[in-house]
Amino acid sequence: MRNWFHVIPKNTGLSTFVWIIFCILPFYVIMRSSSLMDICFGIVMIILFFVAYRLSFNSKTGFVYLWVSIEMAISIFTTLFFGYVYFALFLAYFIGNIKNRGGFLTLYITHLVTTIAAITTGFFIETTLFTSQLPFVIISVIGVILLPFNMYNRNKREILEDQLENANKKISELVVLEERQRIARDLHDTLGQKLSLIRLKSDLAGRLIDVKPEDAKIEIIDINQTARTALQEVREMVSDMKGVKLENEVVHIGQILEAAQIDFILEGSPRLENTPLLIENVLCMCLKEAVTNVVKHSEASVCRVKIKQESNEVLIEVVDNGFGFRNRGEAHHGNGLNGMRERLEFVNGSLDIFSTESEEGARVIFKVPHIIRETAKQEE
Repeated sequence: MRNWFHVIPKNTGLSTFVWIIFCILPFYVIMRSSSLMDICFGIVMIILFFVAYRLSFNSKTGFVYLWVSIEMAISIFTTLFFGYVYFALFLAYFIGNIKNRGGFLTLYITHLVTTIAAITTGFFIETTLFTSQLPFVIISVIGVILLPFNMYNRNKREILEDQLENANKKISELVVLEERQRIARDLHDTLGQKLSLIRLKSDLAGRLIDVKPEDAKIEIIDINQTARTALQEVREMVSDMKGVKLENEVVHIGQILEAAQIDFILEGSPRLENTPLLIENVLCMCLKEAVTNVVKHSEASVCRVKIKQESNEVLIEVVDNGFGFRNRGEAHHGNGLNGMRERLEFVNGSLDIFSTESEEGARVIFKVPHIIRETAKQEE
């Protein structure tokens, strides 16, 4: 509910003191009347105007149009009989605050027509009175014409600004959530594969330490190197979250496959051209996850990575000669591949997972367009 001082128009270009004068001035104008009856009747009309004006601000129903109609009638009355036209400015301000476009236009046109008609009639009835204050009358008419649209557009802009602010807050919250999920995926992709490799080599070293001590030492050295690499990657990710180049990632996965005693064959150039860093980072993470699955699950001896750059997309294919997915029921549901799908969907990419035609090994294909466009669902 509004306090009484909220009825005084603000943000109209006129000082609050000017509006206070407009509130006091009608009493001064009424007091110039020669008849006590006219003075009493005029004071009652002024008080009734401000009561209706306050009720119109507080009204949340269709009664607002009743109060505005009463205000218009009082404004016409004071204009014709006392030459006081400034109530029209109060009405113009209030009409500008009506949010319904149809109601706004109806009241605006009605108020403009009645005000001009009352002033025109007043010039014929009290020519001297209206001529003496002609500049103020013209200013009032201009205010009646411009003030409602000024207030209507300003209020509409404020509503849009509030909506934009709320949208920005929601976007900020979503960005924070997405960043948390991204960090979680990065940690999984970065640490997950390294820790898995360390676990595998630790088990192997444990089995070899009594049988082949020299081979066990080699495995321990590989474990140490893998741990150093993982620590370095975590430091890079936490320090500045910088993107990864595909050509650098290919070197890393080559080291991982070599440590896992899997032959690495690369086809195509890992140096991407005209590819945004975001897309390249997604490709690197997906490639890392695909190779991690080969190391952890396939028991393959060969891993082939094919990189193909086309005019509108980049395609990467990872093929191994291991067991294939027929013996890996978790492959389609694990956190790693789910993370790959989420990353690729984020940049409008796609992921295909299936066994090779010879039923030996598995093939993972993922591709990403060079330009990220809105999907049909987003456009709707």
